[in-house]
Amino acid sequence: MRLRVGIVGCGNIAETYLRNARMFPGVELTACADLVPEAATRRADTYGLRALAVDELIRSDEVDLVLNLTIPAAHFDISSAALAAGKHVFTEKPLSVSFDEGRRLVDMAEAHGLALGCAPDTFLGAAGRMARRLMDEGAIGRVVTGTAFMMSRGMEHWHPNPQFYYQPGAGPVLDMGPYYLTMLATLLGPARRVTAIATTGEAERLITAPGPTSGTRFSVGTPTTVHAALEFASGAVVAVGMSWDVFRHGNHPIELHGTEGSLRLPDPDTFGGTVALSERGGDWREMPTDQLLNGRHNWPFDKPDRANYRMLGVADLAASLAGKRASRASGKLALHVLEIMEAILLSAAEGKPRPLTTTIDRPPALSEAEAAALQAA
Repeated sequence: MRLRVGIVGCGNIAETYLRNARMFPGVELTACADLVPEAATRRADTYGLRALAVDELIRSDEVDLVLNLTIPAAHFDISSAALAAGKHVFTEKPLSVSFDEGRRLVDMAEAHGLALGCAPDTFLGAAGRMARRLMDEGAIGRVVTGTAFMMSRGMEHWHPNPQFYYQPGAGPVLDMGPYYLTMLATLLGPARRVTAIATTGEAERLITAPGPTSGTRFSVGTPTTVHAALEFASGAVVAVGMSWDVFRHGNHPIELHGTEGSLRLPDPDTFGGTVALSERGGDWREMPTDQLLNGRHNWPFDKPDRANYRMLGVADLAASLAGKRASRASGKLALHVLEIMEAILLSAAEGKPRPLTTTIDRPPALSEAEAAALQAA
């Protein structure tokens, strides 16, 4: 039986989910909703869905799971309403804008016996699966240290309405951090303490993306550069840098260094890319994934140059319900990542380390056979 999915939030990211849904036979899109009815109608007309009001979709008997693609500030309200209505939920990252709200969502899902999933699901892609396999095989031994860098000039150069990215509840840590921290957590296990510092590059930003707001300025309300040291329960220590104040840099997205070698990962905001392994100081052995399942280039649609298979986590959640197991991109994983991110921001504001209260078990690795079973030919 296919999991019937209703989408709340018909903005930019919805296009990716809508196009990708047809690749995963375990899910079926039935309806969409948005606070702007015209946006829902456009998506519905394009993809053959029913356009509903938000509360109608959440109550609909034709929806088993609410896919929450709203802005971060609305994640808690939509997800909690859906859970209260007896719907499973998969939400875009972050789980919520505060750890307290995120914990309430996890508790609510457990109390109602419902599944709660959360992006990112990129760690289930071809590059993430390859990195996980190498780690589990002991290719680099016990991880001692590593780095994770997300550095760019921000969103206002391509997004027509980037203002919310620069306000409390967003910023580079809460917006982009989930990709990097989720990948680290699935490879290394739970973190137990963070220490961080932060700064803001510009008090105002100029929108240069095409659209009605192009040429206007807006105020920045959250740090735009944050550096943190993460201590994991395994003993590994990883330096993390997140910035929207960088024109150009030469840092690799993620590198992990262990007692037997080093592992280099591609951008965790994509499902593919090249994984590289150095065994005991030898030359890097590069392993592209662009010909593997969930690694092939499919995005942007007109001129693909990267792999974007958003909806894979929803498909895994659907399979988990049928198999009566926990989903991999789970609410508990997302809650741990959310606590890490909130602790980073609090540590930077307070000027002292922050211990973490949550822990996780690493989700089971997604095998190539399981990945193939989730996706249509």
